[in-house]
Amino acid sequence: MQNLLETLKKSTDFLGRKGVEKPRVEAEHLFAAALGLKRLDLYLQFERLLTEAEADRLRGFVVRRGNREPLQHIVGQVGFRDLVLKSDKRALVPRPETEELIDLALALFPAEQTVRVLDLGTGSGAIALALAAERPAWKVEAVDRSPDALALARENAAQCGLAERVAFAESDWFAAVTDAYDLIVSNPPYLTEAEVAAAEPEVREFDPKSALIAPDEGLADLRRILTDAPRFLRAGGWVLLETGIDQHAALATLSAQLGYAESAGRPDMSGRPRFWQARKTN
Repeated sequence: MQNLLETLKKSTDFLGRKGVEKPRVEAEHLFAAALGLKRLDLYLQFERLLTEAEADRLRGFVVRRGNREPLQHIVGQVGFRDLVLKSDKRALVPRPETEELIDLALALFPAEQTVRVLDLGTGSGAIALALAAERPAWKVEAVDRSPDALALARENAAQCGLAERVAFAESDWFAAVTDAYDLIVSNPPYLTEAEVAAAEPEVREFDPKSALIAPDEGLADLRRILTDAPRFLRAGGWVLLETGIDQHAALATLSAQLGYAESAGRPDMSGRPRFWQARKTN
């Protein structure tokens, strides 16, 4: 029998050989989840001998991560803003960069204003639920064409105590939408086949391809949303999108052609051009 620390060290070495970027940190997260502990509690139990059942469970988790299955799928959850969400193969794993989309959305309106929001392609529900949690006066609706993704989003809403705050519905973008909104927000597919093929295995092999790849050099869904959004925006309303790295020039041209009052790209914290916002005329 090995103690916890010895097993953790061997697992860290294994994950490092498999190309995991932060093998010790991830090993600690796996161990905490497998043993039902908080990560910091591991340090108080380094000398504890593992039972055979514990060792088997840990081995299964570590092998899965070595196969580059996302950590969030293995532990079954992911942090997004102040929320803890379920995470599995039904939807994209929410990325830290997308959390910045929430800040941009909040900055568009006075904190006290009641805002009607539509989250297109909600996936796990992360964007819709974060906005509802951080702006109690906002009225948030969210749609997705995937019944599996919607089931996950509803589970997350219940887990976060927000089931009464966000209305979910099945819709292929605007197909089933009939109302008007102050804000339409989306993290749509914007990658090309080549970009996904070159991505890390966690993305390439485990994220739903339909949530990643768009035709026309990744621009098809972004163009569709920008083109159709004015019919569902109130006067002065905003569209806010996460985008690919080389798409802002095309989106600027399209926004001007569609008659948006203003539009602009926004970088993420690393300086990468990641977000696009456009405002309908008053």
